[in-house]
Amino acid sequence: MKKISKIIAGFMILCTSQCFAESSLENDTKVSSFQYVKKLNSVFDFVQQNYVDEIDPKILYEGALKGMLDAIGDPYTLYLDSNYMRDLSDTTSGSFGGVGLSISKAAESTPSKPAYVEVASPIEDTPGAKAGIQAGDLITAIDGMPTPSMTMNEVLQHLRGDIGTPVTVSILRGTNMKFDVTLVRALIEVPTVKYGMIEGTKIGYARLIQFTPDTALRLQDALNSFEKSGYNALIIDLRDNPGGVITGAIDVADKFIDKGPIVSTKSRLLFENNQFTANASKTTVKKNIPVAILINKGSASASEIVSGALKDYHLAYLVGERTYGKGSVQQVIPLSNTDGIKITMARYYTPSDMNIDKIGIPPDREVKNLDTFSEEQEKLYVEMIKADVINKAAESKTNMTEADIASAASEIAKTYPFEERLLRRFIRIQVQKNQPSVLYDLDFDLQLNEAIKIVQSKDFSKMVKSTKTLRQIQEEEEAKRALDTSGITASIRN
Repeated sequence: MKKISKIIAGFMILCTSQCFAESSLENDTKVSSFQYVKKLNSVFDFVQQNYVDEIDPKILYEGALKGMLDAIGDPYTLYLDSNYMRDLSDTTSGSFGGVGLSISKAAESTPSKPAYVEVASPIEDTPGAKAGIQAGDLITAIDGMPTPSMTMNEVLQHLRGDIGTPVTVSILRGTNMKFDVTLVRALIEVPTVKYGMIEGTKIGYARLIQFTPDTALRLQDALNSFEKSGYNALIIDLRDNPGGVITGAIDVADKFIDKGPIVSTKSRLLFENNQFTANASKTTVKKNIPVAILINKGSASASEIVSGALKDYHLAYLVGERTYGKGSVQQVIPLSNTDGIKITMARYYTPSDMNIDKIGIPPDREVKNLDTFSEEQEKLYVEMIKADVINKAAESKTNMTEADIASAASEIAKTYPFEERLLRRFIRIQVQKNQPSVLYDLDFDLQLNEAIKIVQSKDFSKMVKSTKTLRQIQEEEEAKRALDTSGITASIRN
């Protein structure tokens, strides 16, 4: 028995000394990448050969890659397993099965800040959008399973599934509004542009839903249609547009900008340092036409490239709320036919040389569509959702007219004292849930109404020229912070 114990002890000492000889390297600041890779390889081999149960090397491989990329702390840099790669291919090709939510998830979860799934934006005409899920909502659980402990791959696997099957998501909105929403999975087709003239005006309205290689072509179709209608102003709606391909954003911006940089990408890699410049032959929007761009916290990435470029050149007036703040560029690198990695390769900069990552772009005119709920209203909202009040109102009468919707909203407001404009919106969404969404909603949409007033203003040219570039805004904020800091320092000294 003693002999066996000595053999085991000797084996452990030998293996430890051979496999992990570099363990002391953690304190050496000059450790090379090769030495770390060698160390990882030693641990991989040791675990595979000595763990109490036989281990599939694929499990160790995937776990090592997930951990490595999660350690960076960048939510856009991650390992893509076979399921994720398939989903990515489906999305890129233009259609896939799911609930229609563009989402993100922090890599690290802590008790004080759980890594819930954040809705960047709902995709128009999908189950998620028709159920009223909003940009900024947090998904705390999927079919009762908490999301903080899930990887992004697992989240996607649970949200996607066979068409016609249900999935229940638990939503946290604001600080206290918690409720469940059951969505029925559908074929999700990635849309691009919807457009039309604002009724009773000469204003062309184009909603850019997502940036694909065809977005600029579809926008040109819209501009051609507006031209035939004799448009004299233009509103581009980028709200809840999560982005897409960078070339789509560049091609759209080029329709407004006739010269100069549209966007620059900067990286420590020379081949990732690029400047994309406008081409006058591609500029098709009429000179000096009033242009307003609608933005909100669901406007991200490629949407911010377009709005940032047009703002910096004083070509458009931004209306709405501060954008999401995603100023980085990712590439998908296949590792095999079935897996790969998505990694942030560069950051992009607007024409005034500003990166808006984690900052976002502020509007020139701030307008909020939804008023902030009081604590009491948050509780009432949750009660209203749980009592299915809106659905019952929408189903109370077939072929509801706007007068019917207004009457139902007025009745609900007696029990649930919300602004009737908001209640009408909730009911209207349910009434139209089995129909294509309407192009715009002037009854509810305060931001669009404000944009209409702005582009119709006689002072539009003066207003847009007086706006500040993103660089000017940043410099003013930095100067204010420096002044505040110096004031605090002087106060302490006194």
